[in-house]
Amino acid sequence: MIDWLVRITLAIVLVGKTAALGLQPDPARQTAPVADQPPAPPGVRSLDGLLEPIRAKHKVPALAAAVVTGDGLAALGAVGVRAAGSPERVTASDLWHIGSDTKAMTAVLCAILVEQGKLEWEATLAEIFPDLAPTMHADFRAATVEQLCTNRAGFPNGLDADGLWGRLWEHPGSPADARRLLLEGVTKHEPAARPGTKFIYSNAGFAVAGHICETVAGKPYEELIQDLLFRPLGMTTGGFGAPGTPGAIDQPRGHGKNGAPRHPTADGRGADNPPAITPAGRVHLSLEDWAKYVRVHIRGERGEPQRIGHVTLPAAAFRRLHTPPAGDYAFGWARTERPWAGDEGNRMVLTHAGSNTMWFAVAWVAPARDFAVLVCCNQAERGDKAADEAAGAAIKDHLEHSDTGVPAPHGSR
Repeated sequence: MIDWLVRITLAIVLVGKTAALGLQPDPARQTAPVADQPPAPPGVRSLDGLLEPIRAKHKVPALAAAVVTGDGLAALGAVGVRAAGSPERVTASDLWHIGSDTKAMTAVLCAILVEQGKLEWEATLAEIFPDLAPTMHADFRAATVEQLCTNRAGFPNGLDADGLWGRLWEHPGSPADARRLLLEGVTKHEPAARPGTKFIYSNAGFAVAGHICETVAGKPYEELIQDLLFRPLGMTTGGFGAPGTPGAIDQPRGHGKNGAPRHPTADGRGADNPPAITPAGRVHLSLEDWAKYVRVHIRGERGEPQRIGHVTLPAAAFRRLHTPPAGDYAFGWARTERPWAGDEGNRMVLTHAGSNTMWFAVAWVAPARDFAVLVCCNQAERGDKAADEAAGAAIKDHLEHSDTGVPAPHGSR
């Protein structure tokens, strides 16, 4: 459990595994001048000059950020190196691991299936998996899809009971089969809390929500989210696990606590969590593609129905996705207010952070001001602080360029 993420996203605690590795040279000393960076896309303001001093201050390998409005990408930047100790620089089109920011995507996938008539938010585990109901703890049988997507289904924060975490790594079958194992392994025990009564941040709950999607649709989650969400939105870079090719530094690498790069491997070990957890936190993609997805939330929160492929999500769907059933946590989003997000009485923001302990990503969405800021770092240690400062700077920069008259923030919080 990573306690230092609490201050970023209202007690959103992210789960991962780390290993002690040797120290690497300070990445701040390995980066060429910002002027050597390729230009931002036409019509998009560069954030490189804003990001580089923050990256160097916090001594992280790389830092990237984007600002998106309801009309599209407004600003973009990426500075630093793909891996500490290597000269390859990050680019604006590189891929970033967004960790638990995947969760809101899984909730949207559920919403699409609801609109298709294949799923209901109130459907229970016993109804969806009647063959497993006899072996489920009685309380788990009544857990609903909505509760899974809002961390209120009683699923635990960790998966160490009965060695389940290790068995997920050793599972010889498909990721969908491993998610079935996860479902069976968790629900045979008493819930961590009776479903619907308590917020418990849980990767397992969202993994099961993803398994529900693939079960009712008859297609693995990894294919389903590509077909129903990514491709319809023009998101061509979306993938799963640590980005890049083993043996070639063709994409950014995540970095461990001591600053050593963690390279992707054929089986995924050492660079990410097991594939069973994909619906909870294993998506990677470019910042531009992440912006395409977040733009849907900006416009949807404004009351505009959003067409995603053959499905149109109505304004009511976004009201549900953005509204916590209790407390501050909605469907993969923490909901709060910030003075820079709008006029008094209309300052709602949606936010979430993601990390597998080797990467850090955070999103801040201000629908009333028609913009969102997305920040990624390829190191979690110190990366959370770098991302927080970068988000605040990008918000201030956008407000100044948009001339809203809103006081510039001192930070994203």
